[in-house]
Amino acid sequence: MKPRKVAILTAGGLAPCLSAAVGELISQYTDISPDTELICYRSGYKGLLLGDSIAVTPDMRGQAGVLRRYGGSPIGNSRVRLTNIEDCVKRGLVKAGQDPQAVAARQLKKDKVDVLHTIGGDDTNIAAADLATYLKRHGYHLTVIGLPKTIDNDIIPLRQSLGAWTAAEQGAKFFQNVVSEHGASSRMLLVHEVMGRHSGWLTAATTRDYLRFVDNGLFVPGLGHHEERWSVHGVYLPEMELDLAAEGDRLRRMMDQLGNINLFVSEGACVDSVIAEMTARGEPVERDPFGHVKLDQINVGAWFGQRFASLVGAEKVLVQKSGYFARSAPANEADLVLIGRCVEHAIECALRGESGLIGEDEAASGRLRPIEFSRVKGGKEFDLRTRWFKEIMVRTGQKAARKKKATLSV
Repeated sequence: MKPRKVAILTAGGLAPCLSAAVGELISQYTDISPDTELICYRSGYKGLLLGDSIAVTPDMRGQAGVLRRYGGSPIGNSRVRLTNIEDCVKRGLVKAGQDPQAVAARQLKKDKVDVLHTIGGDDTNIAAADLATYLKRHGYHLTVIGLPKTIDNDIIPLRQSLGAWTAAEQGAKFFQNVVSEHGASSRMLLVHEVMGRHSGWLTAATTRDYLRFVDNGLFVPGLGHHEERWSVHGVYLPEMELDLAAEGDRLRRMMDQLGNINLFVSEGACVDSVIAEMTARGEPVERDPFGHVKLDQINVGAWFGQRFASLVGAEKVLVQKSGYFARSAPANEADLVLIGRCVEHAIECALRGESGLIGEDEAASGRLRPIEFSRVKGGKEFDLRTRWFKEIMVRTGQKAARKKKATLSV
């Protein structure tokens, strides 16, 4: 049975797939089920709570393909947790005494939405599934079909989330310019901080893509233009155990030899140590509505820069963050193909009323299918035994990466 009315929302942080996914959903619905009414909630769950939506007109349907060329989200994002009543009241999204989940459910019923497409991470999609369960208890059927958005590539049990390949490619592109700063001062320590709260996949993949640029470069050693000065000398992920003193000794020798050091660091690497130091100093550790530590205020890259500066004898330290540059890019060709496949499957599920998160299920040999929301979790760790990452460790001169024994929940 074809859905009469479909709603789309994007939520959480940006990723290089949101605009393309919105455009692809509108375009494919127009081709497959042109009589299905489409609306988009502005700014994710914020728009749903406020009843703020856009009716997709015939002109918008005809132009939707243009969105594949752009980053960001044309319909807007927000970080809203429906179960965080205090935060929703504080932000004016619901009135005191109201249950945000009930308010959202009433709006979906009022708008007569049959299918809700959520494009976001694990929090976004699990919240949508909870909404469907709530509505079912109150006699209203809602099909929820999620599309997985996260540049960290850390959703369980997905093989690959939308936008992650592009983010790695863009992070590498970012550092291709930043690395030139190694010639701006002698004994320069460059720290490239990459997004990644729990998972080091993005930092590892960004390093891999950047090293491909180095491998394809031409150099003039006689003028001090050495390949090794442009390379990566250390990679640090949340999953890795770090021996700061041993790494300091290793990097000091490289600094003496090359005159500069380039490090790639996940924003979640050693974050437990940073939080412990902040707490000991009596500094507040701010958290978002989902209870996650606000990593942009933790400054892990600066922490690494400060710690290694004295260990390697750096005369200048430069910390650069590629996160906003990478996450706001338009999807690359590889991601566009994956987005197209996922959207096609999502609409097939919508037409037969089947809910789930659309993705390549690692527990089903990577088959593309609607994954049960009960199995969806965030914080999937990067496997340090991945062949190409082990090759990176050899290339940087680091010891084989050892898994961290315990991590602090951030």
